[in-house]
Amino acid sequence: MLNMTLYRREMKGSLKLLLIFAAIITMYVTIIISMYDPKMMETLDSFYEIMPELMAAVGMSTGAASLAGFLISYLYGFILLVFPMAFCILRGNGLIAKYTDTGSMAALLAAPVKRRTVAVTQMSVLISGILLLIVYTSVLEVAAAQVYFPGELAVTELCALNAALLSLHLFIGSICFLASCLFSDTKYSIAFGAGIPALMYVLQMLANAGEQADVVKYFTFFTLFDASGMAAGENSAVLGMLALLAGAAALYMAGIAVFCKKDLHI
Repeated sequence: MLNMTLYRREMKGSLKLLLIFAAIITMYVTIIISMYDPKMMETLDSFYEIMPELMAAVGMSTGAASLAGFLISYLYGFILLVFPMAFCILRGNGLIAKYTDTGSMAALLAAPVKRRTVAVTQMSVLISGILLLIVYTSVLEVAAAQVYFPGELAVTELCALNAALLSLHLFIGSICFLASCLFSDTKYSIAFGAGIPALMYVLQMLANAGEQADVVKYFTFFTLFDASGMAAGENSAVLGMLALLAGAAALYMAGIAVFCKKDLHI
């Protein structure tokens, strides 16, 4: 099902983006973990009291009682949502729509390779990139926590939390992949592939900002990612993660089906 030559070439194409986002995540994760200190937490909590709506909008809360809770408050509401999402958007568009828009898809399909093989290979490249980014983040968090605060981080909780984070970004990636398969023009692929996740995140920010907008949470898939619930082992959070995985599988398969049947005009 995979064309390994194409897979290796596209993974090399992902390398630059992966390094850029890994560097950004490294900076934020190490800085945030190094800030885990009762006195510093009091200072951060004071910012929350000054700007509660703004802090809540980006998923930040007060009163974290553990290092894992601190990371949930200051990493998993914005940093680890937005930057991997940007990777999904940029890479997802470049795997199908960009080739079609520039006319390079003809070269890909000129070889004796089935459309389905091309689509599955490109999907695998995107999934591999997302997986590498989240695994790297997990290893980095454990390593940084061990350096700054040995024994403070509950690794089991972190693994559960990052499993849900992976599920969320696989779902976002599936939206980007489907948009890339649907549209032959990159401007439409990016408009839908980036627009839908961005809109959903804005809705989540509104839902977090206050009780008056709480109903908005029912209109965004980000609600299915319950970081605190996953760390606590709540069944509802696990169900949300499974829903994201199921949705991702369905959208990836839909993207492959669309690509196999569409008229590429080549």
